[in-house]
Amino acid sequence: MGSKWKKAKLALGLNLCVFVPRTSDDMDSPPATEVSERLSDAALLSPVNWDIASSRSMSAAPAASSHALKLSKSASKSSKQTCSICLTKMKQGCGHALFTAECSHSFHFHCIASNVKHGNKICPVCRAKWKEIPLLDPSLDPLPGRVSPNNAFMAVVHSLPRPPPRRDLNRRHVVPLHQAPEPGVFNDDESLDLEHLCSGKSVADTGAVKTIEIKTYPEVSVAPQSNSYSNFNVLVHLKATAVAAATRTPNLSRSHASPTQVSQTPRAPVDLVTVLDISGSMAGTKLALLKRAMGFVIQNLGSNDRLSVIAFSSTARRLFPLRRMSDSGRQQALQAVNSLVANGGTNIAEGLRKGAKIMEERREKNPVASIILLSDGQDTYTVGGSGTNQPQPNYHLLLPMSISNRGTSGFQIPVHAFGFGADHDASSMHSISENSGGTFSFIETESVIQDAFAQCIGGLLSVVVQELQVAIEGIDENLNLVSLKAGSYPSRVMAGGRQGFIDVGDLYADEERDFLVSVNVPAAYGSETSLIKVNCVYKDPLTQETTISESEEVKLQRPEKVGQVIKSLEVDRQHNRLQAAEAMAQARSAAERGDLTVAVSILENCRKTLSESISARSQDRLCLALDAELKEMQERMVSRHVYEASGRAYILSGLSSHSWQRATARGDSTDSSSLVQAYQTPSMAEMLTRSQASFLGSPSRQRLLQPLLSYRSQTKPR
Repeated sequence: MGSKWKKAKLALGLNLCVFVPRTSDDMDSPPATEVSERLSDAALLSPVNWDIASSRSMSAAPAASSHALKLSKSASKSSKQTCSICLTKMKQGCGHALFTAECSHSFHFHCIASNVKHGNKICPVCRAKWKEIPLLDPSLDPLPGRVSPNNAFMAVVHSLPRPPPRRDLNRRHVVPLHQAPEPGVFNDDESLDLEHLCSGKSVADTGAVKTIEIKTYPEVSVAPQSNSYSNFNVLVHLKATAVAAATRTPNLSRSHASPTQVSQTPRAPVDLVTVLDISGSMAGTKLALLKRAMGFVIQNLGSNDRLSVIAFSSTARRLFPLRRMSDSGRQQALQAVNSLVANGGTNIAEGLRKGAKIMEERREKNPVASIILLSDGQDTYTVGGSGTNQPQPNYHLLLPMSISNRGTSGFQIPVHAFGFGADHDASSMHSISENSGGTFSFIETESVIQDAFAQCIGGLLSVVVQELQVAIEGIDENLNLVSLKAGSYPSRVMAGGRQGFIDVGDLYADEERDFLVSVNVPAAYGSETSLIKVNCVYKDPLTQETTISESEEVKLQRPEKVGQVIKSLEVDRQHNRLQAAEAMAQARSAAERGDLTVAVSILENCRKTLSESISARSQDRLCLALDAELKEMQERMVSRHVYEASGRAYILSGLSSHSWQRATARGDSTDSSSLVQAYQTPSMAEMLTRSQASFLGSPSRQRLLQPLLSYRSQTKPR
């Protein structure tokens, strides 16, 4: 199927479109402002057509002609041979009904009828508006992926011309989205392929050994007997590993998977719901790039992964239920995504409500589940605006209780939020992700949307540990735990200070976590003091088996006299990270109060402190990256305008990354030359490389790498 898929995309890439100036004969043509939306969104799903998409504003020809987009002879021939919606060949006499539109382009009848059912009355190839549209009898809906002349009929509807919808993003009364009626309960998810799932199998059957590596580092390894210490730091370092065994069973999540799947190691399949903003502000290039990014996601999911898409504007609709991404599932998902049209306002809460409803009411569950949310605007339906004269919005109202940490389900369904452009509400998106256990990414540059999605799913497709809980136990009877520095992870020290717990949850392959444990160390009467012991309890997502990993006791040598004390570089590095994150939070609070001078000063003082640390003197890369990140934030606080446009989102994305110790996209963080690449795993990097490879050889990539703002940041260490 891989070669056929490539050929289909190549055939679609032959739809070369040219734009010619309007002439006096084109009285019925649409105005020039609508021309930018005429490029085929279906074609944008293919990397072959990237140059065509990006150069449509430069392809004007001086020859007098019609104002509409016209196809070359080769393009016309290609469009007649390949259905531009499902990307498969069209041939008469093969049991597939064909439909030829008034613009002369042909499609599978079922594909175009479904396209119209989703509300799209524009030709997917040339973007011409149709006056006659095909309809499919819902009672004769064919099986997925197959169309037969015996179970389909066409009704031609002569629709009267209607005025274009008003582009009022805040209006609440808009034309309802065209859609098939949704069921009252979303329990119509496609059944799992249980034959290829690993539930109940042994580690040997899964072909991979998953472990948690535990390392501990005391602040110093030697301390005098007579001294006692308050807030003595011990670093607990965890790393999730998935080591492939010599003999692997191929029929796991990667069985029947896309040839472009991220890893050859068996992995846990995913249930993914994407909640996508298609409000009026997404029209044009933004929506086209979103469709292209979704095409990348669809192509890189395996056959046991399931996907559902929610599109929201003033209201929200489910494009299709949770569906396995088999060959036919991918084609149908691409078809549904390509049918999206931008209009209306921004109702994030309704989109998330339906996304949560899918997760709650599904009949079967894959081991990993997540929601991806993308929006370029502000929700004006649930929390209202966030102007200076209005009270602080209650962003908790945007997130359904079932997937919030305020509910009983904890962090089982994280929402990874992506703020697109300068006009999105970064505070609300950060709140949504933070309260669900997800991450917040800031997509400043239009063309980076696919890279941001790629990095995210690179992690989701590599989960090797679930429900991880870290237990820290004090050993010496006179020792007490003081605090656990765990960022956004729920943590608690039990009464008496003898035990502490950190709820970590899921970890991706090769993902690391660092926690600083503060203890009170008493004076000693012997040659050593036993400090703490660490236990990790977690579940394998494939076998569902529970495993316990234990560390060795952390001991502190206690001679009577000590010479020069050498501090741990590892502890110093993590202390710097926590200091930087605290400075970011304080600077953001000052900026929100309107005091940018204080905010910049806080960041500058932190940079000075970091520069005097042991890590800085050792040219530690993490320390250099933290300094570059703090400097970048200072530059984004040079004025109120710059802070509102990009500074707030950049800082919140950084805080999200550091608090969860997980990679997010912000600024140029997806660029391989950037220092700000903290927490990126090999699986993320591999998927990101695959995304960026689709742009190689395209001169348009450099043109599209201009940010949505004129402001351009540089992340260079001081």
